[in-house]
Amino acid sequence: MDNPIGVFDSGIGGLTVVKQLMHYLPNENIVYFGDTARVPYGTKSEKLIRQYALEDAAFLDQFGIKMLVVACNSVSAVAIDLLKSTRKMPVLGVIDPGVEAAVQCTAKNKIGVIGTAATINSNAYYKKIVGLNPHIQVLSQPCPLLVSLVEEGWITEQITRLTIEKYLQPLLGDGVDTIILGCTHYPVLKEMIQQVVGEKITLIDSGKETARIVKDMLINLKLTRLDVRPPAVQFYVSDIPFKFDEIGTRFLGRPLADTQRVEFEKFLLKQGKKIYLPLQESN
Repeated sequence: MDNPIGVFDSGIGGLTVVKQLMHYLPNENIVYFGDTARVPYGTKSEKLIRQYALEDAAFLDQFGIKMLVVACNSVSAVAIDLLKSTRKMPVLGVIDPGVEAAVQCTAKNKIGVIGTAATINSNAYYKKIVGLNPHIQVLSQPCPLLVSLVEEGWITEQITRLTIEKYLQPLLGDGVDTIILGCTHYPVLKEMIQQVVGEKITLIDSGKETARIVKDMLINLKLTRLDVRPPAVQFYVSDIPFKFDEIGTRFLGRPLADTQRVEFEKFLLKQGKKIYLPLQESN
């Protein structure tokens, strides 16, 4: 099936998910939307995040997507069920795949979760983990500075290593054997994080686990692309793409210079109130 996989995020971090999708599904067309005009989502109310989720998904709908991947922890935490109930295609967030992999991986029943303050405060990972196995101890640690360090490009600097060591000290002291990278920026720092925690601790990249599940779902649903022509990967943002291209090259691991800015407000005006009906029905 030639239709693309749709991926959206509140900004640029979701490109680490796209990178994994391109690795596991190199033949698939992908269209990505980063809502860079309204990033971050984590500081917004749940009601507003749910509204943004419907708007972002509606933008991707126009490309005839065959699957929707939510590469945003905030939306995955509070709006994934809403999206699943309003779409005819499969919908997958980044939290469940990472949680399932971590629960299967841990031998000591001690899992650490690192993420932005908003993600950690939502308790989304904690609820999912104990829902699968109530005997697992979950130790969560917000790491708010890491996003800024990644976007500055300070991937190998000593200040970044010292920051990681400071943040992860409580988790290491409590004896976790598995750590979920609960922010799509963090895979860019995976090598340094692994050096800090040591080889005995397993790092779970939610984007990688999400891509694996997407591949399995497309195969099982017979939705894989069989066309032998090179796939198309398109990138759209809701604000000026210059910084997006610059930082995105680090996230994607390849040059990114063809990003298109969309007049998102005009798009939403054309859609009218119909896309917000699910919000009214869920109240």
